[in-house]
Amino acid sequence: MTRIAIVEGDGIGHEVIPVAQKALAVLHPEYEFFPVGVGYGRWEQTGCPCADRDIAELKTADAVLFGAVTTPPMKDYQSVVLRIRKALDLYANLRPVKGEGFDIMIVRENTEGLYSGIEETGPDRATTLRVVTRTGTWRIVRAAIRLAQQRQGKLTIGHKANVLKSDVFFRDICIAEAEKAGVSYSDKFIDALSLDVLQHPQAYDVIVTTNIFGDILSDVASYLIGGLGLVPSANIGDRYALFEPVHGSALDIAGKNIANPIAALRSAAMLLDHLGDTKGAVRLESAIGQVLASGIRTRDLGGSAGTREFGDAVIRALGQRA
Repeated sequence: MTRIAIVEGDGIGHEVIPVAQKALAVLHPEYEFFPVGVGYGRWEQTGCPCADRDIAELKTADAVLFGAVTTPPMKDYQSVVLRIRKALDLYANLRPVKGEGFDIMIVRENTEGLYSGIEETGPDRATTLRVVTRTGTWRIVRAAIRLAQQRQGKLTIGHKANVLKSDVFFRDICIAEAEKAGVSYSDKFIDALSLDVLQHPQAYDVIVTTNIFGDILSDVASYLIGGLGLVPSANIGDRYALFEPVHGSALDIAGKNIANPIAALRSAAMLLDHLGDTKGAVRLESAIGQVLASGIRTRDLGGSAGTREFGDAVIRALGQRA
């Protein structure tokens, strides 16, 4: 039996993830769903945002559907997202941005870089160590190359090698691997790349970059399709996989039934595709498109539908296509 761990997390995660879970259950009533409670809310209740037993539970799942968690600016608070990514070794973060005339896959290194977690805070200085390893770079660029070979065959390497020696290291390894694989590639400074993606999105296929640059670039690119409420992501490792909307916990709108569930629904579609149900993933994406085409939209897209109402419309569309 396929087991899916459901992590709602904090804030609007409690609203958008139930919508996505419901869609998965319509397509696969045989799936077993089980909750795993982590996040800031869990910390407030127990003093621990993510325990060892939670990690162990996640490892029993065939895939994880993850909402969003709040990370408060507290010195001793450990990021739940970073802990899970490292514990499950989810080294590849895939963020698709697809619209009319363009289809971009941003492949972000997911376990090191400025999110290494190696930090010190003193009275006069705070330091975060940016870690770029040969092994980490090898495996992320090889994942990007595999995707490029399955798509249009074009790879763009995003970096800041004109300033950072660690990015020279990253760029050179990426170029060597691309040349070895015979994949067409180009490389661009990340600031210029961010602007050019907005101006000429149709010129890009697969983009590979380091952790924080990929985080920023994918948020920037979300502008092309209507904002963060529409962008899904996959966190992939050799053994485990976790799927989550790109947006955060959005505490300012939590509990108001106004959050856009499309990113969560599209993350569920990526989950289906990862588990081998390509047809189910296409059905879910088509249902979302059908609802949008009918004029039903959440407030961030200029409509008036609530989170639940939009989700119900997607479920009806899925039923019509059964």
